[in-house]
Amino acid sequence: MSLSDEEILERFRDKESRNYAFNLLVRKYHKKLYWVVRRLVIEHDDTNDLVQNVWVKVWENLENFKAQSQLYTWLYRISANEALTFLSKKKKRFFVNIEDVDQQLSEKAEHDMGMSGDDIQVKLQKAIILLPEKQRLVFQMRYYDEMPYEEMSKVLQTSVGALKASYHHAAKKIENYITGGN
Repeated sequence: MSLSDEEILERFRDKESRNYAFNLLVRKYHKKLYWVVRRLVIEHDDTNDLVQNVWVKVWENLENFKAQSQLYTWLYRISANEALTFLSKKKKRFFVNIEDVDQQLSEKAEHDMGMSGDDIQVKLQKAIILLPEKQRLVFQMRYYDEMPYEEMSKVLQTSVGALKASYHHAAKKIENYITGGN
């Protein structure tokens, strides 16, 4: 039985069916949110931990969800923010250069079975990792998730024009990395 987001939210608001509704929500979106986070942090174990944090935040805040955006948009925003916060804390906690963290992520992407692929896929992953975090997220949303700019604008609370420019710059950097150009 597949319920719409509205039906799940309605059941969640009812104390009797709250747990059931939340389980439906997790089943419906867990895999998508896993990959939102995974593409940003690369490592499987970190991703699992972060997605668990996402679900805790969702549980704690779902009752207050105002439906001013689509539910998935809200979930995506929480997931992306959780991943970006994790990466930021990781860089600060270990007093590591951003280039060193990016190098570690790049090496993990190359050797990680979950991120495996042909040489061009590995090169693409490495190029994406080298992008600034905001460009990485925008590229991921557009390229992998095929999210329309209007929805991306709601998730990131940024103008469509800025998102298009960010995606263009990201795509250019990736193209240069893959082709060996500068």
